[in-house]
Amino acid sequence: MAWVSLVIAGLFEVVGVAMINKLHKDRSWQSMALLIAAFGASFLFLSYSMKTLPMGTTYAIWTGIGASGGAILGMIVYGESKDWKRIVFIAMVLGAAIGLKLIS
Repeated sequence: MAWVSLVIAGLFEVVGVAMINKLHKDRSWQSMALLIAAFGASFLFLSYSMKTLPMGTTYAIWTGIGASGGAILGMIVYGESKDWKRIVFIAMVLGAAIGLKLIS
């Protein structure tokens, strides 16, 4: 259950990053509320997963999901560059997160 919680925390991290972008474009209280809720949920699920999993592994995977998810979201939703080198490095981050899961 800790691994599921960690993935959920990472997904909420991606939502939080998307809300930062939305807040820059639309300074509304709804955008701010969604940003706070997303990051709050992310920290809540991260905290739960850290009760069982090692801190270093948990943090590395959480940041990996958040960073790669934010980059992928930027490419799909916001039209950011889809250069093959960028995709390779995102795959490396995700591969490292999967590798940490496999050895933990």
